[in-house]
Amino acid sequence: MGQGEQAPAVQTAEERSALFVATLTSFIGPFMISSVNVALPVIQRELQMDAVELSWIATSYLLAIAVFLLPAGKFADIHGRKRIFATGLAIYTLGATLAAFANSGASLIFLRVVQGVGGALFVTTGMAILTSIFPPQKRGRVIGIYVAAVYVGLSVGPFAGGYITQYLGWRVIFLLMAPVGALALYLTLKHLQGEWYGAKGEKLDVPGSFYYGLSIIAFVYGATKLPDPFGIMLSLAGLVGLCFFVWQQKRSASPLFHVELFSINKVFAYSSYAALLNYSATFGITFMVSLYLQFIKGMSPQAAGSVLMAQPVMMAVLSPVAGRLSDRIEPRILATTGMTITAIGVVLFSQLSEITPVSLIIANLIFLGIGFALFSSPNMSAMMGAVEKRHYGIASGLVATMRLLGQMCSMALATVILAMLVGREAIGPENYDRFLASVEIVFVLSGALCSLGVFFSWSRGRMLGTGNPAGAQKEGN
Repeated sequence: MGQGEQAPAVQTAEERSALFVATLTSFIGPFMISSVNVALPVIQRELQMDAVELSWIATSYLLAIAVFLLPAGKFADIHGRKRIFATGLAIYTLGATLAAFANSGASLIFLRVVQGVGGALFVTTGMAILTSIFPPQKRGRVIGIYVAAVYVGLSVGPFAGGYITQYLGWRVIFLLMAPVGALALYLTLKHLQGEWYGAKGEKLDVPGSFYYGLSIIAFVYGATKLPDPFGIMLSLAGLVGLCFFVWQQKRSASPLFHVELFSINKVFAYSSYAALLNYSATFGITFMVSLYLQFIKGMSPQAAGSVLMAQPVMMAVLSPVAGRLSDRIEPRILATTGMTITAIGVVLFSQLSEITPVSLIIANLIFLGIGFALFSSPNMSAMMGAVEKRHYGIASGLVATMRLLGQMCSMALATVILAMLVGREAIGPENYDRFLASVEIVFVLSGALCSLGVFFSWSRGRMLGTGNPAGAQKEGN
């Protein structure tokens, strides 16, 4: 164990630094994603990108995080969480700073991959460092702050990104990460004393990391090539590779992915599937609606960002309330209600047209924010409450993996539909009809995913907010 794990009483200065740094890093990821989404039309014009290339600005970042998240978590347990956290901050800050000077779509996409690699390193270690430093009686409060920072980033990102893009230029969004990342890195190295390990002396499952990463890349890249036969073959190869990865992990001495949590624990498994489907259905909303508002409605980036704030603001306000309610009301009921509301809201967006009033769009974003808030916190409570204490770290890593895989699948869905209907063209008046058809198909399919998520959310089994899942298998004391 590291120094921080041996001492039950951690210095207050270290606690403050750890909370500030972890909260800051949980903010900058969502902030960057949502602010860059608003800047996409301007980036398209300046860098001469087509619709498919444009979608890869977001997809490449998420794909890099998804590929490196599981190996990074294990690597941090072996070699030290603070060391990997600091390395991730340095890589992320460097990638963002260089992205501000990108002179082509290809270079910007590459630097987004660099950002994603750095993001994977600190996303998978931030929560682990907090739980290593803070005693159990303080963890609930600090985790609540950590999660709230994610929603604040999503809330501020569209407005700030729109304002910056309109008045300062989209490159300033990336430049802002230089001082922010440098500050977080300084505090990490200066004030976080000691090191924390979870599997010191173990070996990284390199073959498993390779199988997983290659399979994810094949599946997502193949999806962008649909409906070409090459794309179909590559996506199928990716799915086969993921199945092989699961088989290999069952036999690995130091697995990246603990398959047994899904095979023996229905509550955890079904909660994970519900989370995956929820993010798969909802993450692309900001991307598609941002394009709709700027291209179809002719709104400025700042105005579009202001409209898009409606959903994450509701999430930020109501998520803590939903979390407290899940201590009194069965999480399954709250989460399923939230998923149902989300499914309805997503399907309503499939009816967007050139004459849809902006007021209705704002109202539906608020409606979606309510649904997501009711789902997110209670579902997280169900997932973490469904495992033994000794598996909290594993469960936390898998929660992040489900979220990121869902976000990646959502962007892949949007990319595939845009590739099929709009193709290798810039979005413009000559193809607005095809773009609107893409919007309809994306949201209809997303609504279907949400409906499947409702099934898993309700079918997970009875669970009390502060107890163990009814009928959940015990794994030992």
